[in-house]
Amino acid sequence: MNFENVTVALEGNSYFDGAVTSRTLTFADGSTKTLGYMQSGDYEFGTAAAELMEITSGELEYKLADSDEWITVNGGESFSVPADSKFQVKAKGMVDYCCSYL
Repeated sequence: MNFENVTVALEGNSYFDGAVTSRTLTFADGSTKTLGYMQSGDYEFGTAAAELMEITSGELEYKLADSDEWITVNGGESFSVPADSKFQVKAKGMVDYCCSYL
C-alpha cells in the first residue's frame, strides 16, 4: 500500500496501555485512515462509522457484535465492521493493520 497527498497526525492513538497504537492519515478529500499495530491479545473496539479493517501482516480472529462466529484473517485479507457497533479481535502475535473509515 502506498498513499499520496496525505497529512499524518503527529500525535498517535494508544489503546489498552499501549498494546494497540495507530496514526491518523487525512487525505485531500477529507477521508481518513489509521495505520497501526496490535500486540498479541484480546481487544474490543467500538466504532461510530463503518470501517474496513485491512490486515497488512499477522493473524487475528474477529467477531462482530451481531455474530457468535470467530473468523480468522491473515495479512493481505480484510473485514468490514458496520457503523455504530462493537467488534472483538484476538491478535495472534504482532498484527499490522490499516483501518479505513467509510
